[in-house]
Amino acid sequence: MHVDEARVEPHRLRLSGRHAVLEVTSPLPGVLRVRHAPVSSEVGFLHPELPDKRSWAVVTQGKPQLLEIRSDAERVHVKAGGVSLEIGVESGTWSFRDASGRELARSVSVSGEAHAEYPMGRHRSRLTLRAPPEERYLGFGEKVGPLDKRGMHFTFWNTDVMPHHPDTDPLYQSIPFFVGLRDGVAWGFYLDESWRSEVDVALTDASRVAWESWGPELDCYLFSGPGIADVVRGYAALTGCPPLPPLWSLGAQQSRWGYENANDIRGVIQGYRQRGLPLDVVYLDIDYMDGYKVWTWDGARYPDPAGLVRDAAAEGVRLVPIVDPALKQEAGWAPYEEAKARDYLVRYDRGGVLVGEVWPRPAVFPDMTRPEVQRWWGGLHRDFVEQGIAGFWNDMNEPSCFAVQPDLGILTVTSQRAEGVGKVEGPTLPYDARHGDRRHLEVHNVYALGMAKGAYEALRELRPEARPFLLTRAGSAGIQRYAAVWTGDNSSHWTQLETSIPMLVGMGLAAVAFTGTDIPGFVGRANGELLVRWMQTGTFYPLMRNHAGKGTPPQEPWRYGEPYLALARAALERRYRLLPTLYTLLHEASETGLAPLRPLLMEAPGDAEAAGAFDQFLFGQDVMVAPVVRPGQTKRLAWLPAGAWLEWPGLERAGRVRELFSYTHLRA
Repeated sequence: MHVDEARVEPHRLRLSGRHAVLEVTSPLPGVLRVRHAPVSSEVGFLHPELPDKRSWAVVTQGKPQLLEIRSDAERVHVKAGGVSLEIGVESGTWSFRDASGRELARSVSVSGEAHAEYPMGRHRSRLTLRAPPEERYLGFGEKVGPLDKRGMHFTFWNTDVMPHHPDTDPLYQSIPFFVGLRDGVAWGFYLDESWRSEVDVALTDASRVAWESWGPELDCYLFSGPGIADVVRGYAALTGCPPLPPLWSLGAQQSRWGYENANDIRGVIQGYRQRGLPLDVVYLDIDYMDGYKVWTWDGARYPDPAGLVRDAAAEGVRLVPIVDPALKQEAGWAPYEEAKARDYLVRYDRGGVLVGEVWPRPAVFPDMTRPEVQRWWGGLHRDFVEQGIAGFWNDMNEPSCFAVQPDLGILTVTSQRAEGVGKVEGPTLPYDARHGDRRHLEVHNVYALGMAKGAYEALRELRPEARPFLLTRAGSAGIQRYAAVWTGDNSSHWTQLETSIPMLVGMGLAAVAFTGTDIPGFVGRANGELLVRWMQTGTFYPLMRNHAGKGTPPQEPWRYGEPYLALARAALERRYRLLPTLYTLLHEASETGLAPLRPLLMEAPGDAEAAGAFDQFLFGQDVMVAPVVRPGQTKRLAWLPAGAWLEWPGLERAGRVRELFSYTHLRA
């Protein structure tokens, strides 16, 4: 972009060329927003002015930072809040620097294209960043791979995958945020776009990080460090900190798709109690519903829901039912009729209500991207709350759709059907489906965020004396404001145990603090050794839930006999001894965004060995956990960053201060 015009305001700089616009603001100290519109003249109506843009993730309010702007023949210099940007007037590329003038990041190119097509135009916007050879890239939300994601490629498109594997991409969450780390100094990058996007992390070209959004813009936020924790705090200040969860939600949780009636629920609670196992939560999967209609109870299987809630409460257990967004298209059923009458449903390109299939068949989809639909959806929680239900489990909210009744679309000007009508990527809705005045391709990734927002805000109103508890499978940047997250339908396999660590740590770097995985895997056949090792690791997960799929062997802790039951009991007892620490760490997260599970690099940013120790993590600032994640092993190596360490194996009894390898270490 050759800069033809500059518009300077106290809090905003807008540079424009014949086709493109670049706009710079500073919403917070140490943070710059760089909004790229590479094809502004082709997609907008007021070029070089940019239209107002709604962010689903950014919640920062208040007056932005004042900009200091100067220019010369080659560059425009922008300074605000302790950081600066140097923009080339010929290329429109930029260099991001900290207060000392050190270059943290540099853009190499910005480009875009727009094509008029039916049923919707096609856009591509691209931004390439320089990738110094020694720089590491951490985060990207719920993604597979080691801690350092250099040399990988990711797609951000929430996808229902069952089961997922150590190389599966994309998954259920889309959070295009990473932390760069070079010479012990950190910086951050967040792409605030809800559109489908991809990133090549120095894979195709080892010297480049290349982003591509399928929307008309690239709205970027740049964060200065110098520490990883500083970057995370800045991101959390921009997108919100997680709320402090209720204490009971940090206890042991049990679930299974296959508890088919109220007696099964009572039975599993008694199974825990009779064996002296602690338990705080039991989940109800889709079998509790009448014909898979959400907000209903199967009267034969669950004749007295309120009574079941009372019985569970008498044992100190809360019940959390699953909630799916798809509504059964059934004439006379109140939620469907109300959503249809109020025009709250997702539509085809042609305009009729989109009809698909999930658990209910046929199924329609509330448009969770619209505030009025979110409020309506939240109100549907009322009856369950009045029955004493303690929390809710949002599932299938990518949204997942097994099949869509086809819509051929209207004829084009050439009297032919367009190939793009009804195009679907993964088990979800078509790209061209209509959410109010937006297309599914733009809002797919934020569908679950809207669903969680509606539920969370309703629960605060319906039960103001209690902190809400929501668990979600899908989400995007900002999901931490409303819900805990689990990593979806994993497998009962040792590799899944190992990869859960960098996956949860990666989400924690995006302020998603309340996280966990299905223990010991959702599908497959776990043995007693895997159960115990996963529970020992899961002792430190913020969310500790045993869950299994229908058709798989039962895997409650006692199903494997001894010695596994005793070892599982010890892991649960250790969990409850850790609750004061975990509760304190989640309180810290609610104020700073720093998650309980942290990479060793957060405390040892210049330690190259710490970057490779992705099967270890810090629990808070001082406890380092190195669990056994391989079969047949009774000991393992662990990397200790520089400093004095106090050996505390299994958190049972402390040893002397020394540098050695052990299961768990507490830094002195």
